[in-house]
Amino acid sequence: MRNTCAQKLNILPHHVAVASTGVIGELLDMEKIVKGIGLLSPSSNKEKAEEFQTAILTTDTVMKSACYETKIDGKVVTIGGTAKGSGMIHPNMATMLSFITTDAKVEASVLQDALGSITNKSFNQITVDGDTSTNDMVVVLANGNADHQSLTPDHPEWNSFYEALRLTCEDLAKQIARDGEGATKLIEVNVSGAHTNEEANVIAKQIVGSNLVKTAMYGADANWGRIICSVGYSGVALNPETVNVSLGDIQMLENSQPVSFSEEEAKAYLENDMVEVYVDLQQGNGIGKAWGCDLTYDYVKINASYRT
Repeated sequence: MRNTCAQKLNILPHHVAVASTGVIGELLDMEKIVKGIGLLSPSSNKEKAEEFQTAILTTDTVMKSACYETKIDGKVVTIGGTAKGSGMIHPNMATMLSFITTDAKVEASVLQDALGSITNKSFNQITVDGDTSTNDMVVVLANGNADHQSLTPDHPEWNSFYEALRLTCEDLAKQIARDGEGATKLIEVNVSGAHTNEEANVIAKQIVGSNLVKTAMYGADANWGRIICSVGYSGVALNPETVNVSLGDIQMLENSQPVSFSEEEAKAYLENDMVEVYVDLQQGNGIGKAWGCDLTYDYVKINASYRT
């Protein structure tokens, strides 16, 4: 497959990246794939881009794409990407694929380091169902056509490029979480006051991955006990007496003590298609984020008959 593609595009085989998705254990129809490779032709029109975005989907309900621009040495640099993923999402990374391109001029090793750092704060901070997969990939391809000075962390505008790449990855990651199988809402968990950013990220992902938190969100039940419980079993050492918890602007816990709030207002907030959870540990300067979705009856229906 890789050799056939390399021959078609007149490139070296190791320049072809192979990405997989679908039912585990089912062999690919190589005759169909080879035939498809033979039909490949260079194109930059919108219709072909949408065909590619559609072709990679499995149980996804929508195409996922993102595009950001920045200026480097006075030249406009564009970063654009697409992704697929809906179920078996609990990165590192699984079972998601993302393909990002840019016209920035940047060496492969520098781009790899940037992607690794950003992935840990974006794709690796999403979860739909806590299940990982045998297949996952995020790839960034840079052609250098923007014709600016080669980017490195020492370049005065490196941070602008890094931020545009981060925004692209975070945008795609959130779209995957929002399109979780059977999901009705996106959940964003913001953790602050941790000892380190790493600990904050662990706690954030633990909360958004809790099935009890996810089902409470589906039912619009402001059950803050499930949130604080997730903090407790995250494995992060912390003072259990200083934690604040809020759903949106509605505070529910202050210094680990319940705060009176309107159940009606909380229910109305949780019925939105985007819910933000805030947890302040008040023990340091570490911050972290994670994204997920609610857990619904439809998730069970989809996965009970995935092969049929």
